[in-house]
Amino acid sequence: MAIKVLIVDDQALVRAGFRMILEAQPDLEVVGEAGDGSAAIDAVRTLRPDVVLMDIRMPGVDGIEATRRLTDAGAAGKIVILTTYDLVFDALAAGASGFLLKHVPPEELVRGVRVAASGEALLAPSITKRLIEEFAKQRAPVRASGTDLKTLTDRELEVLRLLGRGLSNPEIAKALQVGEATVKTHVAHVLDKLELRDRVQAVILAYEIGLIKPGAA
Repeated sequence: MAIKVLIVDDQALVRAGFRMILEAQPDLEVVGEAGDGSAAIDAVRTLRPDVVLMDIRMPGVDGIEATRRLTDAGAAGKIVILTTYDLVFDALAAGASGFLLKHVPPEELVRGVRVAASGEALLAPSITKRLIEEFAKQRAPVRASGTDLKTLTDRELEVLRLLGRGLSNPEIAKALQVGEATVKTHVAHVLDKLELRDRVQAVILAYEIGLIKPGAA
């Protein structure tokens, strides 16, 4: 089944370009477009996309506010923000599943949609570490209770540490020498026990509680 994508950008040429790139892939289907945040909210409700590519700077309801409203409403689709570095913090805080810099190469756009649809945290590799470190400094703690951490098994704590380093499920599986299905189970347990919304929050928490030190690999 194809991954359903909604493209949200106030520039028709940008939307057309993204559509052309995505529809060239057999596993991706662009189910709609929207020119502002308000239209995006309506489109998500009616089209139920798996992934929303959301621009930030738009007239009326901008991308961050639209993301916040969709997240608060419990929208199931993953929201990937198309942005510049300085606006990433607000986007993640609003509930985005990750971000891509606005002018990514076509292959990175395609990969980003697939990664987000699979449930992985999508953070541009070139600046992930810097981004998360700064985010952790600027935001109130996501959830850093010692009591919560005590509910994790040793293996789940190790998985949280690897999430904090930005590793994907296949990379975690390789590091721990276990199957990907086992990793998915561990990640689900970590998110559930710590009451975290997604992997992005898990990454931030790993920095906040000191599992990953700023500047560490």
